[in-house]
Amino acid sequence: MILATWNVNSLNVRLPHVVDWLKTNEPDVLAIQETKLMDAKFPRDAFSDLGYNVEFYGEKTYNGVAIVSKHPINSVSRGLALQGTPQQCRLIEAEVNGIHIMNVYIPNGQEVGSEKYLYKLNWLDHLFHHFNENHANTTPIALLGDFNIAPGDDDVYDPLETRGSIMVSDVERASLERFREWGLSDSFRELVKESGQYSWWDYRMAAFRRNLGYRIDHIWVTDPIKSSLKRAWIDKAPRKLERPSDHAPVLIEFV
Repeated sequence: MILATWNVNSLNVRLPHVVDWLKTNEPDVLAIQETKLMDAKFPRDAFSDLGYNVEFYGEKTYNGVAIVSKHPINSVSRGLALQGTPQQCRLIEAEVNGIHIMNVYIPNGQEVGSEKYLYKLNWLDHLFHHFNENHANTTPIALLGDFNIAPGDDDVYDPLETRGSIMVSDVERASLERFREWGLSDSFRELVKESGQYSWWDYRMAAFRRNLGYRIDHIWVTDPIKSSLKRAWIDKAPRKLERPSDHAPVLIEFV
């Protein structure tokens, strides 16, 4: 079984890229983030024409998540309620082929110490409590999506230059580590140990050409999946296309 995650940074703009990529790679499940589409405008037919089922949760201009699957998508749940704040379309979860798929688009945070940074930490707190209260680490679970956090120094192009900045701050990393302690494993790092492996590159400063990247898109799994992992990889090919997303798909295969 192959699971994939991809922040497409506007499905309207990137739909031809996504369709072509699905035809070529044929994952069992693709988790999409930043669709930036209201549900009424989601291009369901583009996926059903390829033989995929799809469930989505979106809003105009911002955010938006979707689960695309060869298999039936059951027990769909949408949203993560944060008291006192408007709902943002950042979470969709479902049962797919015996696996609980939780697709997240974790807030970026913009700048350490800002209001958006505090919102990010609060969102992560709510996600963890939601996880802890509703799931068991003995069951097959995949938490996947754009985490907007590089877990370690090997996951960023220059640990010294970026130290303490957004996506690599100690507080963000500590917030993510709780999920590891709960019983999730970073599937990519289970199989790929070398540094220089990134999933996001800024559009500016020729960052992709210079490989000035961050590994912020992840698939974290519980032991029932971890024990059967075969490979994990980042597909940079879509990042080389004309008008690409600034993210590349991340994939794992397991038996």
